Amino acid sequence: MLLLYFCTKFTITNTKLEAVSDTIKRQRNKTTMNPEIQSFNDKLTLEDKEICDLLANTIDNELTEAESKIWHSHPVWFLDGNPTVGYSKQKKGIRLMFWSGSDFDEDILNVIGKKFKDASVFYNSASEIETNDLVRWLKKSKEIQWDYKNLIKRKGKLERLK
Repeated sequence: MLLLYFCTKFTITNTKLEAVSDTIKRQRNKTTMNPEIQSFNDKLTLEDKEICDLLANTIDNELTEAESKIWHSHPVWFLDGNPTVGYSKQKKGIRLMFWSGSDFDEDILNVIGKKFKDASVFYNSASEIETNDLVRWLKKSKEIQWDYKNLIKRKGKLERLK
């Protein structure tokens, strides 16, 4: 019985170590985009793909501690389980959205959500992206966060985390 317990614990621990190892490898080599996000980008037109690849690579390089995945059919980056930044293809172009962006005090993030604290900007060409602005916003996204992770538990009421 003890041997079975030990083997089970080792397998679980070994799996966790492999997952952590994969995360560390991605953090060290940020040229490797999350395969789901790469697949999302690859399905876009060439111009939209160029925008999204630039956004994804910049986000990955700046938010090294973030988990990235496809969430509600769009690429999203999470800090401690809280959605922080993501993008989507819309009629107006590629929408870059920061979940807590309305508190960033940034004029360019001028598409403000009506119900929550999100703010966005649209891009139609990669040349429109000012990477210095993007890097600044990503730094603010670490410092200014509202708790979207527990939104349902709090019955739609947002609370400030940072």
